[in-house]
Amino acid sequence: MVFNSLPYAVFLPVVLLLYYALPSYKAQNRFLLAASWFFYGWWDWRFLALIGFSTAVDFVVAQRIHTAAGPARKRWLWVSLGMNLGILGFFKYFNFFAGSFVLMARQVGWSPGWLTLNIVLPVGISFYTFQTLAYTIDVYRKQLQPTGDWVDFALYVSFFPQLVAGPIERAQALLPQLQSPRRVDVHDLRAGFSLILIGLVRKVGIADAVAPDVDRIFRNPTTHSEAALLLGLYLFALQIYGDFAGYSSIARGSARLLGIDLLRNFDQPYLATNITDFWRRWHRSLSFWLRDYVYIPLGGSRHGPLKTYRNLFLTMLIGGLWHGASWTFVLWGALHGAFLAVHKLWLGDQRKTEPGWTTPGDWLRNGLSIFATFHLVLFAWLFFRVGGFFELWTWVGAFAATPWWLGYEHQLLALLTLYGLASFALDLAQYRHPTHTPMLDWPRPVGILVAAAAIVFVLAWGGLDVNVPFLYFQF
Repeated sequence: MVFNSLPYAVFLPVVLLLYYALPSYKAQNRFLLAASWFFYGWWDWRFLALIGFSTAVDFVVAQRIHTAAGPARKRWLWVSLGMNLGILGFFKYFNFFAGSFVLMARQVGWSPGWLTLNIVLPVGISFYTFQTLAYTIDVYRKQLQPTGDWVDFALYVSFFPQLVAGPIERAQALLPQLQSPRRVDVHDLRAGFSLILIGLVRKVGIADAVAPDVDRIFRNPTTHSEAALLLGLYLFALQIYGDFAGYSSIARGSARLLGIDLLRNFDQPYLATNITDFWRRWHRSLSFWLRDYVYIPLGGSRHGPLKTYRNLFLTMLIGGLWHGASWTFVLWGALHGAFLAVHKLWLGDQRKTEPGWTTPGDWLRNGLSIFATFHLVLFAWLFFRVGGFFELWTWVGAFAATPWWLGYEHQLLALLTLYGLASFALDLAQYRHPTHTPMLDWPRPVGILVAAAAIVFVLAWGGLDVNVPFLYFQF
């Protein structure tokens, strides 16, 4: 079940009606847990056993870590790390590493075909694995008291709005909301529906609308002109942003209708003035997770500049591999690690300051910074989008060998202009609003008119197409 589908359009109202009718938050939690498992089992009911096993182990392990003393605490932590990373590694990376080994073995005349398995990747496994890992690590660090209520913890792991593609919520933020009464008022309803509508505009009205052209260009790069390839890359930048930010907005809106606030996972990343700022704005929950559980444990910036650059690079390398089992994802992460290290080197000991927007010089400087940062990100998106090194070299070779004057690609340029302006307009509207719901501050008639126009935009330009799943489901 995906957010941009008719089943979800039926599922969410039914859940809300039953949820509001329940007499206590405990009963609501039990119902939400059942609804979340139903939501997850819609894809493949067999993977419910996997998420149930992971939930049960981490619930018990956190209790043991809390009550144990000395070396026993670390042993229990290793149980959680081994179980979670072992499951994630098997389902997500076994085929990748086994396939790479088989390819190398064939170079010396050995063909170990028995190593290859057809393993299906459980949807959302990267997200809920990182979420439960954060829970047990925080308990081990004594930054969190483990909950003694299994239903509350299971709901924290499998809460349906953010289960399959985040945000990766910390227990300190989500569990207290699940363990206290919740009251949904008119403001919550308006905010929730506004976020869902904005998310649908980004996903259905923008990302899904450009997806067919992106797929067509990346599928056969040698048959397209240089102009088409470049425009296709720009369109992919719109697609992945609209797709993932749209999901996150719908997730926040759905949770808000239940009286729960989720982390704002996107903060207009394409308006970032440098690459560090980009990663504070793009997929913020993953950025914070990598910072707190990878970068800082590696040493962070505490041991001199060279080790700081190394730590940044290794952190983003892991972040690239988290996104997918492919060497192109590793290369994408390495590129961003290099970008961050160079930016850190460029800054030196300067303190981070918010860019000013008061003088014409500020506007020019910040505009050039946004332009440069976006195009660094755009260059890296090429490595993210292609399916492998062979496709990457084919794509780059076609781009380099095809003269730009073979065609102006008016249709693609029109698509990029239309949907680029739509995305930019949404970003400007949300940029200065702390909850990303600017429509709530507008006069009621204006808000209703804009909402109606957004619905028409979604239906007219995108439609409701369940055949275009969210890109981050594969991660």
